[in-house]
Amino acid sequence: METKYLKINPADNVAVAISALKAGETIQVDGHDITLNEDVPAGHKFALKDFAQGEDIVKYGYPIGHAREAKKQGDWMNEHNIQTNLAGLLEYSYNPVNADLHIADRHLTFQGYRRANGDVGVRNEIWIVPTVGCVNGIVGQLAESLRHETGCQGVDAIMAYPHNYGCSQLGDDHENTKKILRDLVLHPNAGAVLVVGLGCENNQPDIFREFLGEYDTNRIRFMVTQKVLGDEYEEGMKILRELYAIASQDRREEIPLSELRIGLKCGGSDGFSGITANPLLGMFSDFLVAQGGTSVLTEVPEMFGAETILMNRCRTPELFDQTVKLINDFKEYFLSHGEPVGENPSPGNKAGGISTLEDKALGCTQKCGKSYVEGVLPYGERLKVKGLNLLSAPGNDLVAATALASAGCHMVLFTTGRGTPFGTYVPTMKISTNSTLAKNKPTWIDFNAGVIVENEPMEQTCERFIDYVIRVASGEFVNNEKKGYKEIAIFKTGVTL
Repeated sequence: METKYLKINPADNVAVAISALKAGETIQVDGHDITLNEDVPAGHKFALKDFAQGEDIVKYGYPIGHAREAKKQGDWMNEHNIQTNLAGLLEYSYNPVNADLHIADRHLTFQGYRRANGDVGVRNEIWIVPTVGCVNGIVGQLAESLRHETGCQGVDAIMAYPHNYGCSQLGDDHENTKKILRDLVLHPNAGAVLVVGLGCENNQPDIFREFLGEYDTNRIRFMVTQKVLGDEYEEGMKILRELYAIASQDRREEIPLSELRIGLKCGGSDGFSGITANPLLGMFSDFLVAQGGTSVLTEVPEMFGAETILMNRCRTPELFDQTVKLINDFKEYFLSHGEPVGENPSPGNKAGGISTLEDKALGCTQKCGKSYVEGVLPYGERLKVKGLNLLSAPGNDLVAATALASAGCHMVLFTTGRGTPFGTYVPTMKISTNSTLAKNKPTWIDFNAGVIVENEPMEQTCERFIDYVIRVASGEFVNNEKKGYKEIAIFKTGVTL
């Protein structure tokens, strides 16, 4: 018999429709017959009881808001009748939980690139990085010419990464630009990098060169176009040919899975996100951490409403304090701009069955599993410890995915119920929450987690997923790479001169 609904947690007082349900249909839940008072779309919630005005709505075992008005058993529960409980800053207390999961080390490996400094990449690409947006046209032309000239033989890709910044910026914006560009230039997925400057920008090339710290001068080169005597295109191509000759000789070798660093991201979420794809990533994240690897969760505004779950999994009180700061700093950012902290979810999220930010957050945070939090990173900083890390960045897909890559993640695992074609500068794997999306958008979606709600055991799906991630780390392209959809976006908060 087909299952028509899912009650996620025994404490829940709403259930989720697996497929579209019709008004007048009778559903048996926990041995009780519930007659639906109205149509309920797939992924959306319906009431398992009568609600008084102001009474909490519980999903995933936690409140996701309260009833705006009295509602009846069998009513469709959505953003129009559920109000967030979120408001302003909170005081938090550390109540640590045991997060020892006892997952066996299986000594798995992937085929990656060992760099001279000991770091590891999963791609061997040539990147052209502008210090300022004024030279975007030049870097684009150089990348296109080198691709045409070489056919990318011996490298995985040749990419330019234009952006709008590097000048007319102050304070945190200027520092954010410098940090993200530094992280891009030093990322081990690049076998060689040409940094192209103008010469008069705020992000001065000589100062940026010092900001990089120690780097491989054979594989990272600079060109300042105002200082080139003659045609900067010809000079750039000369340097790129030299870099290509070096990078194209690199070869993959066996690398322990403990060296893999994975970013966790969701976007275009729906009512199945917290049931299929996000828990799948959580299971994978726990597995990777148990192998000695690293996973990174970001999208801080989408932790609001589920943040205490993460705080209580912090390994130490110091990490708890850092996580409290991570959350409250972002709340203060919202409030300083006159925006409520619960200004979420998006129209697409609501259409997919997510009613409040708590609803979204409780599904979103499942991506990081149940492991201890071992590190907390400010925006633009690079990973220092293995295991599960939290990273400060907004929920915006490209900004957050860029931040994950810049922290040092080799790839981004991106769950979605609505679909998106984008990618950042590392492989950006799309995992669908439902099979319909995977069927309709095969050139966007790389892996379908929708089979979980169709009765494939989560453990079985995860085994297939582990194998797929290892294949991608070893060189198999995901859809955004096949299409050449690769971009960067830098977090901007302040004044532009």
